[in-house]
Amino acid sequence: MFPKCFFPPILIILFTFLITVPIVSVGIAKTDNDEEEDRYQRLREQMVNRQIVARGVENRPTIDAMRNVPRHKFVRSGEQRRAYLDNPLPIGHGQTISQPFIVAYMTQLINPEPGMNVLEIGTGSGYQAAVLAEITDQVYTIEIIEELGEWGKQNLRSAGYDKVQVKFADGYYGWEEYAPFDAIVVTAAADHIPPPLVEQLRDGGRMVIPVGSPFRTQNLMLVEKRGEDIRTRNLMPVRFVPFTREEE
Repeated sequence: MFPKCFFPPILIILFTFLITVPIVSVGIAKTDNDEEEDRYQRLREQMVNRQIVARGVENRPTIDAMRNVPRHKFVRSGEQRRAYLDNPLPIGHGQTISQPFIVAYMTQLINPEPGMNVLEIGTGSGYQAAVLAEITDQVYTIEIIEELGEWGKQNLRSAGYDKVQVKFADGYYGWEEYAPFDAIVVTAAADHIPPPLVEQLRDGGRMVIPVGSPFRTQNLMLVEKRGEDIRTRNLMPVRFVPFTREEE
């Protein structure tokens, strides 16, 4: 029997070890998904610096929006690794998501700012609408190909752009219910500027639209409305998919 105050040597050693071992804080390891998102963030930063800012886009809200919107979430899964390259990508149904620079350039042209009411024609994957929603208060977008529009709508919701309203219809006629619009962005090439869209522009509003023959080089045009005065300006040659219409 040991006296009440006596501890065997082995217990003394064990007790000393427990007291002197430092407490090490264990950090939470990054998951594969976290690392993947970090990689996409770096690619997005490179995209903005090399493809957009370097080519002369200066509008700060536009630059910030291009930096914030996760473009890889608006392309087909097989194209995600190419999402930040300097070119358009196929999204199905004969449609494409535009080259990042073109998205930024068209966005800059409408002088986007909070409080604006904006209409987009050609929802596609939802990417252009998401960029607009990063800046403006209300975005309405129209897609004539319902299956494509549903996918674009899901992309917008998944990325957190719940306020964007999507309609499946012929974009030629605009969305009169929510007119007038401060700006209209058309992401498909029409053979002429649709009069209903001009009518739905607010006085002082701007519309950017590619105009020209399908499958050929078109002109990107800026339309400005000043009362009854409608001014148009050719900006640059572009290549867009055709403006799809309902069969008459």
